[in-house]
Amino acid sequence: MPTYIQGRLSRRLPELLDEVRRGTPLRVTEYGEEILHRPCRPVTEFGAERWGGLIDDMFATMWIAEGCGLAANQVDVDAQLFVYDLTDEQGDRHVGHAFNPRVETSTALLGTQPGSEGCLSVPGANAPLPRPARTVLHAFDVHGDPFTVEASGYFARCLIHETQHLAGTVYVDHLSPGARDEALAESATNRESVFTRRSTRENQLTGVR
Repeated sequence: MPTYIQGRLSRRLPELLDEVRRGTPLRVTEYGEEILHRPCRPVTEFGAERWGGLIDDMFATMWIAEGCGLAANQVDVDAQLFVYDLTDEQGDRHVGHAFNPRVETSTALLGTQPGSEGCLSVPGANAPLPRPARTVLHAFDVHGDPFTVEASGYFARCLIHETQHLAGTVYVDHLSPGARDEALAESATNRESVFTRRSTRENQLTGVR
């Protein structure tokens, strides 16, 4: 299984990342909280000393919640940063973080992809949501160095979803009013079981450290 870190082919990583082992789980904000519904502040000062701990914490939080991506405002931090760890349709693993992300999409040229989408901030709900089939991510790493990632399919969906989080948009905001109400009702129904599972995974993580 090829592994790509920040879009570059890299060594194979362990299933449980070092970042996850080092990190401290944080509370995931939920739909309706103010920080999820406004644009986050661009990051102007970089460095591992400043951001490394938060990146570790976000990876740990994402692992516990079984997500493929997590934006900073989902852990109540007002900063343009997200992390991701996912395996795409081809079996390639993509891992990384992105500061001040910007995505380029062109549905007219590249079309859209069907699919269902969920969000850690709308726990226990999924809804059909077409997305652009391909995207190009432009962002900065923790050291302030720019990088570009080309993505398609599930990976593109994740990068678009997380970048939009930092602009104050949650995926259910793209749904019709009726579909959004259904997703929020589904989340209300399933929320308790989702949080029980997250608690179990947090205990599992504590046991392997």
